[in-house]
Amino acid sequence: MHLFLLLILQLPAAIGQIDPEHCRYALGMEDGRIPNEDLTASSRWYETTGPQYARLNSEDGDGAWCPEGQLEPSDSQYLQIDLRRLTFLTLFGTQGRYARGLGKEFATHYRLNYSRDGQLWKSWKNRLGKEVLDGNKDTYGIFSNDLKPPIIARFVRVIPVTRLSSTVCMRVELYGCPWDDGLLSYSAPEGQLMTAPGNPSVISLNDSTYDGVHEKRKLSGGLGQLTDGVTGRDDFLAIRQYNVWQGYDYLGWRNDTQGTQGYVEMEFVFDRLRNFTSMKVHSNNMYTRGVKIFSSVSCWFKPSLSWEPEPVSFSTILDDRNPSARYVTVPLSRRAARSLRCRFYYADVWMMFSEISFQSEDIILPTQQPLMGTSVPGGHRDITMTTTPKSDNTAAAPSAGSSSDEGNTPILIGCLVTIILLLVIIIFLILWCQCVCKVLEKAPRQILDEEVTVRLSSCSDTIILQTPPVPPRSRHPPAGPTNTDPHYERVFLLDPQYQNPAVLRNKLPELSQSAEASACGGGYAEPDVTQCTPHQSFNNNAPHYAETDIVRLQGVTGSNMYAVPALTVDSLTRKDISAAEFPRHQLIFREKLGEGQFGEVHLCEAEGLPEFLGEGSPLPDRDGHSVLVAVKQLRADATSQARNDFLKEIKIMSRLDDPNIIRLLCVCVSSDPLCMVTEYMENGDLNMFLCQREIESTLTHANNIPSVSLSDLLHMAVQISSGMKYLASLNFVHRDLATRNCLLDRRLTIKIADFGMSRNLYSSDYYRIQGRAVLPIRWMAWESILLGKFTTASDVWAFGVTLWEIFTLCKEQPYSLLSDEQVIENSGEFFRNQGRQIFLYAPPLCPPSLFELMMRCWSRNITDRPTFEGLYQALRPHVNQ
Repeated sequence: MHLFLLLILQLPAAIGQIDPEHCRYALGMEDGRIPNEDLTASSRWYETTGPQYARLNSEDGDGAWCPEGQLEPSDSQYLQIDLRRLTFLTLFGTQGRYARGLGKEFATHYRLNYSRDGQLWKSWKNRLGKEVLDGNKDTYGIFSNDLKPPIIARFVRVIPVTRLSSTVCMRVELYGCPWDDGLLSYSAPEGQLMTAPGNPSVISLNDSTYDGVHEKRKLSGGLGQLTDGVTGRDDFLAIRQYNVWQGYDYLGWRNDTQGTQGYVEMEFVFDRLRNFTSMKVHSNNMYTRGVKIFSSVSCWFKPSLSWEPEPVSFSTILDDRNPSARYVTVPLSRRAARSLRCRFYYADVWMMFSEISFQSEDIILPTQQPLMGTSVPGGHRDITMTTTPKSDNTAAAPSAGSSSDEGNTPILIGCLVTIILLLVIIIFLILWCQCVCKVLEKAPRQILDEEVTVRLSSCSDTIILQTPPVPPRSRHPPAGPTNTDPHYERVFLLDPQYQNPAVLRNKLPELSQSAEASACGGGYAEPDVTQCTPHQSFNNNAPHYAETDIVRLQGVTGSNMYAVPALTVDSLTRKDISAAEFPRHQLIFREKLGEGQFGEVHLCEAEGLPEFLGEGSPLPDRDGHSVLVAVKQLRADATSQARNDFLKEIKIMSRLDDPNIIRLLCVCVSSDPLCMVTEYMENGDLNMFLCQREIESTLTHANNIPSVSLSDLLHMAVQISSGMKYLASLNFVHRDLATRNCLLDRRLTIKIADFGMSRNLYSSDYYRIQGRAVLPIRWMAWESILLGKFTTASDVWAFGVTLWEIFTLCKEQPYSLLSDEQVIENSGEFFRNQGRQIFLYAPPLCPPSLFELMMRCWSRNITDRPTFEGLYQALRPHVNQ
């Protein structure tokens, strides 16, 4: 029973490793999750220009926060935001006072100050020491600045800067994610200089972004490069940043300069008492230059006022064959502490770290008084209790009387009973919902009022999507409600009255009379929606876009969007799996990309994969280094039907062999859990690649700004059309073509994938209907939204939207001025075809002939849309111009 209670009361904290490129979620200024009481300012002009009106895209009050009077160059007026918890900030967006066209005030520049405790304030500087950020050039546009290095803070102050006396007003949004690591500061010896043979320059291995105190060659009281989310390369001279010096990514020390002690001592201070499970240290191991990971480490723990005498020690396995930089995981035996002191012992002349993170748990046990005085979001106190391991040399426990423990016992027992009852209720609800899903799967699907409805994925397609605040995808975000739940949410059936097709039917009464004829315009038939007859077809000579009896494989991992002819699947189920079996232990977990009802999608490193695949491998030669792969994994508790579907998906994926389609590389099916390993480009998806770049010009060359040329964009479009031409030749329907599903390698080679829906970063691109599906409605053809028809022709429509994304450099969402509901209503205008439908505008970078091609992709009648073969032939000549 005690063990059961212990398991119940363990509340695991999130892993602290953060990827700055993906930690870009809006933190709640625009949608109001940051309440007014957490917004303060040094001054305000009027009541209606107070700090509560400094919300991005909000026109409340007089439209913005405005400090009192004319702002002078010497002024330090500020807007302060309390995030209620430590937060990892990566992006900051600003806007002027538009006030429905009446405003004319904005900040052309600003500075950021921040604090982790509300007492000690620090000024943000970029990696070159610059404090002032560029602001706005007008009153309505949103200008965003990447924070490099990122800020770890609870309090942030925005300080407008002006060169001349002027009136300034601001609206802001912060982007990032929670700093669950809990690390407040680390102390370490100052980094040192290295002179390398054959390299005339001196290599500085200092912590250049450290925000604490530099005194007597010691860093103390701050955070810096070891917590910025950027891991160093295998070669410590190679850098990931622009315009910085060699060795920038590492903090390094030389053995003979540390006296005779032979170790580097570091101290880590945390926000509250934690039980530490492990520490991960990213260390360089270029042994050919005298650099190795540490040979061993000893860590002491300080739970209260004094250090415990017994350390945790760990010896590493030194590797003199693989020079790759790597994470070394140090187990910390679940020891409780608020501070750690670790000694890292040298294994060679140099030791270099680029990242350190901690994994910990808050364990609540009824054996010790709560630790008081630690504030958490919402103003509540964080009550954390723990037990100290029994030992002959136990540290002094926090002062507490036994009488207080006895007085708290009835309360704790009541809390335990309540938690157990809640767990029983949750388990009952889960079982009940699963039962409802099974009943609905067996029941015949009915047409809405005997007419038409949107056909969605089955209950087996239930997925789990993390829906945190989403990163900025548009300079003009859509109006209307948004989902702001920051937790994982399992999607179950909702109230039938919520179903949008019913609303559509009320708005489109003519839909029931002519939907069948319109749907049959492409010559395809769907037995469960309608049967086409010759006189219903707009054009009996139209190409046949087959969708009858297709098999959809979306339910296992929540990511696959392909629709495949059933005949293909049946024939494949009688064949053996042709993909090779890969050693499971050589897959190293990096990140969870998504999660489904029966499986998960992981980003992993595959050690030795190019050598395993041998000659003809689709992977580049890495000289034995690991490569990034996407691993779809079936859960061990999956149903037999899910297991069969997973094997079918493997067999179908093994058929795909095209240079512009993600390939199945290998499998792990000899034991559970079943896994399939597919390509994953280290440069990520096309959406993220393009939104971080500008169009090539003399300005981008002069300032080393990442850029792409018009020729590059056209080449990308040709590759996507080529890959889709291949899928169409197999009668495969993708159903989710977009830049987020196009992965990119270092040579700008595009490979079409299907991971977009399972990634948190793009949750705003999907619209939830009836709790049974999430659909990329901004990329979907009208017949897909209104009738549930997914064909090659609807993929052509999505291709047109993907082209539009490419030539806007993914700087905004399609139909960014429309809410999701308005996008659905606009599909009704396409159905009516009365000239009131809204098309996407022509991107300034897009040649007129190419925009005409996009417009053909968005033809109302599917027979008027080009084929992918025609698109490929039309686009290919543009590349050679």
